[in-house]
Amino acid sequence: MSESALPGGFVNTSVRVGNTVRRHPAPSSPFTHRLLTLLERAAWNGAPRLLGTDHRGRGAWEKAQPPAVTSDESLTRIAQLVREFHDLTAATALAGNEEVVCHNDLSPKNTVYQDQGAGLRPVAFIDWDLAAPGRRIHDIAHVCWQYIGLGPNIADIGQAAQQLRLICDAYGLPNRHELINMILWWQDRCWRGITAAATAGNPAMTRLRDAGAVDEVQAAHAWVKQHHTELASHLMP
Repeated sequence: MSESALPGGFVNTSVRVGNTVRRHPAPSSPFTHRLLTLLERAAWNGAPRLLGTDHRGRGAWEKAQPPAVTSDESLTRIAQLVREFHDLTAATALAGNEEVVCHNDLSPKNTVYQDQGAGLRPVAFIDWDLAAPGRRIHDIAHVCWQYIGLGPNIADIGQAAQQLRLICDAYGLPNRHELINMILWWQDRCWRGITAAATAGNPAMTRLRDAGAVDEVQAAHAWVKQHHTELASHLMP
């Protein structure tokens, strides 16, 4: 069957073959396949279905965002979806000694949105290659950073703080005092990881660095650090 390249993605490339999407395996693929199998057996529709691999070892899977992506309704549903798959993985062998399995790269670009009559709403997450055991707050902090877009482009800090509270409430996150520091941890880890991998010659990370990703994340980190108190002001119930 003929292949057509799918747009997007600095790290991985995907192609469409018939009604499937295929991408080359990663070192983490065995864990990812086990996770997707667990979610499928639980009849959870928020992740792709693993259809096996083709003769080339590829798995088959059936910058500006629209305003609906950051609407209260979408942010609420994002948090609920994260809670659903966290609860499905809690106390499983995949989670090991950690609370749950985390996606570790939740963002609008890794989210499938559909208009089901009330505007765009999130329905599923893709790109599970970085999934690993972790704490619930790890994913929630990444969600807050990426879906709210925390950084210098935020025009209303008060609104951003309220959106942080909205996500935490919709998820049911109890220990929120760590949240802002965890967002800062993610941002610091992100730019340092890109820099180290690019210096080591990783072509995908080199493309990200050259596209300005390191500068962008460093600026976001500085902004969150500067506004730490305001962002944390509405977190607690």
